[in-house]
Amino acid sequence: MYIRKKTRIKDGKRHDYWALVESYRAESGPRQRTIACLGELDKAGRLGILGAARCDHSYQNHLFKEEPAPEWVEVNVKGVRVENIRDFGGPWVGLELIRRLRLDRFFSEHIAKGRERVSWAAMVLVLVICRLCRPSSELHIAEHFFEQASLSDLLGIASNRINENRLYRALDKVLPHKEELEKHLKERAGSLFNLDYDLFLYDVTSTYFEGEAAGNPLAERGYSRDHRGDCKQVCIGLVVTKDGFPLGYEVFAGNRSDVTTVEEIVETMECRYGKANRIWVMDRGMASSSNFDFLNQDGRRYILGANRGQLKQYEAELLKKDWHSVQPGLEVKRVESPDGQEVLFYAEARIGPKKRKRFTTGLRNGSKRA
Repeated sequence: MYIRKKTRIKDGKRHDYWALVESYRAESGPRQRTIACLGELDKAGRLGILGAARCDHSYQNHLFKEEPAPEWVEVNVKGVRVENIRDFGGPWVGLELIRRLRLDRFFSEHIAKGRERVSWAAMVLVLVICRLCRPSSELHIAEHFFEQASLSDLLGIASNRINENRLYRALDKVLPHKEELEKHLKERAGSLFNLDYDLFLYDVTSTYFEGEAAGNPLAERGYSRDHRGDCKQVCIGLVVTKDGFPLGYEVFAGNRSDVTTVEEIVETMECRYGKANRIWVMDRGMASSSNFDFLNQDGRRYILGANRGQLKQYEAELLKKDWHSVQPGLEVKRVESPDGQEVLFYAEARIGPKKRKRFTTGLRNGSKRA
């Protein structure tokens, strides 16, 4: 193929037209046929055709007698500014992670579709991406973050379709599928990231409400970790793997103590994921005689923080100097219970002589300051 120039005189003015022509052999001999009409071509087009002709067909260099000079434009760099910047990288990574976990498919299959213009499954994806990129309230998402990010382009949702009311309603659509969602995430994340489920860590936190919270029967006044005893709250029990991946959560009344939640959360996780030879790890706020009896019923393994009352019977052993150094600045001691059913591991950070003396004295005297 080659380029052919055709010239026409129109209204006393010369016009050059260009065509892409192909040679082929017929029975009667060589023939040519036009593949594409390229038109008059502007300066940029002629430069491009000339470059191609020089690279591939040097014999066509004569097509353009004059090379159009490049056009230069002066720009005031100080007067240039960037406007309407949108965050793309974070939302894109979040959307890819959602697809790898097949959350988009899960929401589409479990959340029923109605007459809404934007599906509830798509609204839930907005919440998930925003939670990953910039955790904030639904009001902040609707008024600020959605427009500052590239979510409208990634998800195909117009900005005027996002408001805090629809985002809150999307949460209501997800809540009935909480258990199925937790199972789905466990299976998908476990296969993608090779997670181990031989050790569960459990703890309780709380979150408070501004207002009476009359519509929430679990909202009660109790021990506030946020130091807001004037507000009603709920307690949230969270179970995670040793890698920090959440496996499930349960919401309890705001006035419920941590120690009373152990049996319920263990049975819930075992019912959901089956009984396995795993280890439960909890802090000393979960330690009680009833919880120890419950955990020992089916031979469950556990590591619980010991409270001061339980340390009293090991006082003589703890005062001995047979400590073992596991790493610089950290020493441990292993003490077995008299019946041999429990093992106590006591860890001590290396401290100065004054603090060590005060600690030892307080331990002997049973002081709360030890």
